[in-house]
Amino acid sequence: MSYNGYWLPWGEVCAVDYAECDLADAAAICELVRSFSPNLILNPAAYTAVTAVDKAESEPESAHTINAVAPGVLGAEAAKRGAWVVHYSTDYVFDGSKPGAYTEDELPNPQSVHGRTKSEGEIALQQSGARYLTFRASWVVGAYGGNFAKTFLRLAGKRESLNVVADQYGAPTSAALLADVTAQLVRPAQHEGGANFPFGLYHLVAGGETNWCDGPRFVVSEAFAAGKQLKLSPDAIRAIPASEYSAAAKRLANSRLDTSKLRSTFGLELPHWQREGRHALQQVLRES
Repeated sequence: MSYNGYWLPWGEVCAVDYAECDLADAAAICELVRSFSPNLILNPAAYTAVTAVDKAESEPESAHTINAVAPGVLGAEAAKRGAWVVHYSTDYVFDGSKPGAYTEDELPNPQSVHGRTKSEGEIALQQSGARYLTFRASWVVGAYGGNFAKTFLRLAGKRESLNVVADQYGAPTSAALLADVTAQLVRPAQHEGGANFPFGLYHLVAGGETNWCDGPRFVVSEAFAAGKQLKLSPDAIRAIPASEYSAAAKRLANSRLDTSKLRSTFGLELPHWQREGRHALQQVLRES
């Protein structure tokens, strides 16, 4: 097997994609880990995306294999080698009914195949015997792949009005923020060899909050300010209740995640979602 290896200050990085390792194939996962013998495994992959959350409802076995089984396989292989794992999970492990932000101590109550299988993946990794960091994130945006910012910019280029749900709340979080925090924590963990490092489960989202309607209004406003030609103006985005929007997988009314544990444990300050959103949008607009 060939690898695209490159070096960072703390060592060689080997990045593989679906063609090199199918997460639905446990044997392929084991072979990959054995052949590379890493000190650290990062698993940002999942059976997920804006549309795949719905698709998972009709393909529960595939979602289970990738979201629930694969993290445990990675963890077991890591434990054999004294490696540790960074894994990314989701707000969908909760039911979204709580009025305030969810903490890590609250019991999951997923309402979709995606949420249930991601919750099972968290447990599988926890029980694998590996040292791990699991980061629960929500509303992730970035320059690459599909996300809500790209979706609304595409729609804003075609439509003069748009109805968007206004009673679902969370904090848009850039992929860059997830990567930056991960990089900051990987270095001390490796330097200490894992001794006394506070491994475990943490919530990781940007600061502040918004809703699915005000978020797109912000995206469109920023695009106009950057000189993007769009048909849709921010005030033409009409707020509607979630009851008027139909989807296969239940969306959460509340995706707020409390990051107090992460911030106090590691002394981190997490930026406001608007600041992060501007940075991510600059990349998206350059790519569009």
